[in-house]
Amino acid sequence: MIRVFQIDPDQKAERERFIQFHYDLYKNCPQWVPPFRNDIRMMLNRKKHPFYDHSDAAFFIVERDGKMVGRVSAMENKPFNQYHNTKKIQFYLFDALNDLEAVKALFEEVYKWGRQRGMDQVVGPKGFSGFDGYGVQVEGFEHRQMMTMMNYNYPYYAELLEGAGFEKEVDFVSCYIPQSGFRLPEKAQEIARRVKERGTFEVKDFKNKRELLQWGERIGRAYNQAFVNNWEYYPISDREVKFVVENVLTIADPKLIKVILYKGDIVGFLFAFPDISAALQRQGGRITPWGLIDFLLEMKRTKWVSLNGVGVLPQYHGRGGNAILYDEIQKTITDYGFLHAEQTQMADTAEQVRKDMITLGAKIYKVHRIFHRAF
Repeated sequence: MIRVFQIDPDQKAERERFIQFHYDLYKNCPQWVPPFRNDIRMMLNRKKHPFYDHSDAAFFIVERDGKMVGRVSAMENKPFNQYHNTKKIQFYLFDALNDLEAVKALFEEVYKWGRQRGMDQVVGPKGFSGFDGYGVQVEGFEHRQMMTMMNYNYPYYAELLEGAGFEKEVDFVSCYIPQSGFRLPEKAQEIARRVKERGTFEVKDFKNKRELLQWGERIGRAYNQAFVNNWEYYPISDREVKFVVENVLTIADPKLIKVILYKGDIVGFLFAFPDISAALQRQGGRITPWGLIDFLLEMKRTKWVSLNGVGVLPQYHGRGGNAILYDEIQKTITDYGFLHAEQTQMADTAEQVRKDMITLGAKIYKVHRIFHRAF
């Protein structure tokens, strides 16, 4: 017998059961990196997470014969719908056993929740902020997840969604960049050097975390404004900017965060993060005093770096902005001793950047897919 019900996230037992399912399902999976449990709890907290300032979400569990076999969140992102003139809900935190009948029943409740709000489509996985990771993985299952900046799932997830009537909306690709194989042509290096010498473009480096945090909200607002043509874009609030800054930049290594300025305005970004996946796996999603030490040690010894948040406004490509960006990517990898880099989750609609990276020696090695379905 299949039973689907909506949980009350304010009830601790229901909330923790919803969260724990993911950890139980993947506990023996070597490629999976557990998210911080408090981060997931925050997503379910209507009083604290800034998403709920403007939007709403519901959380569902499906059981078969009393045993939990799946879960999902349904979300109405009102600013996204207003900006794109759509009537979409999105889903996230989707995990399930390979049980198509149960998954169909689970999503029927999602559709019902959406219809009650006047919506007519569902799209996802798409999270509560732009740093939650997009999509269901469809390629590259042999590779470890890049920290919590993306999702990892078993190969049957895409089959479940397709069996439930979902179709591809957009893919997000991640590229592997070997230190030895990524080379910016001398001509492009010369362009980057000359553009910097003219003084209209400038690369802003950060000396310490204090300086980075002073720039944090400015970076967040500029990032929000820079990618208005991206598939996933919606205008985020000041509190959402602050939330992202506090949760991302406070754990960053300042020397690996750079912004590109044109006449003083931010027109490009390079956010690089040392890969601490191994420490995250050891700590199992918990933050303890020893865990914090483990994270710091892993930041120093890892030979992998994630490039997550890379781009220059299109109107500055022909002026040399892209040459500066790629030059800084090469410097980040080589100057700090990384042997491997991953450019994490670029939408396949960002064709030019994707082509440039492949030309420079990067290779697509993971693909995550956003699905959609009318209801």
